[in-house]
Amino acid sequence: MSKVVVFFAEGFEEIEGLTVVDMLRRAGVEVKMASIREDSLNVTGAHKIQIQADTYAKDVDFSKVDMVVLPGGMPGTTNLGACKLVTDTVKDFFHAGKFVAAICAAPSIFGDLGILSGKHAECYPGFEDRLQGATVKKEKVAVDGNVITSRGMGTAIEFSCALIEKLMGKEKAEEIARAIIYK
Repeated sequence: MSKVVVFFAEGFEEIEGLTVVDMLRRAGVEVKMASIREDSLNVTGAHKIQIQADTYAKDVDFSKVDMVVLPGGMPGTTNLGACKLVTDTVKDFFHAGKFVAAICAAPSIFGDLGILSGKHAECYPGFEDRLQGATVKKEKVAVDGNVITSRGMGTAIEFSCALIEKLMGKEKAEEIARAIIYK
């Protein structure tokens, strides 16, 4: 069974984080919502919706994880980018050929880390200059090797389907899309 960690920081975009968790779980993926907070599993989103994470990011054994996902939102993206555990994990996963995924403003973290050079990547409008070395085509989702990026809240379902396809195949992604009346 595939294992995924979605990082949750104060100010995350709720739809982006929770749609990924919901759809991956529907597909049978083991998903952990990991709080980057040191003092609480409760994390408040950009629109004041509070969730309770499954675990602290610091307690995750990332050697058993296949993919990490960064939701966007503000100041969630800023908080994720300032977290050494998040940035070190993204770099380690990228260089090991494991999947790294980000949506909305969060792909800017990948650009800041220098892992988008020569890649196709997408982001929320206005963050394109932070995708250093990437080609931006303004598509809903970009899948380039082990890097998956997307534009924002309105593309969260398509982004989630792309993650499912990478982990479990196109047939499973289409099955889940049909089950939620997306296609």
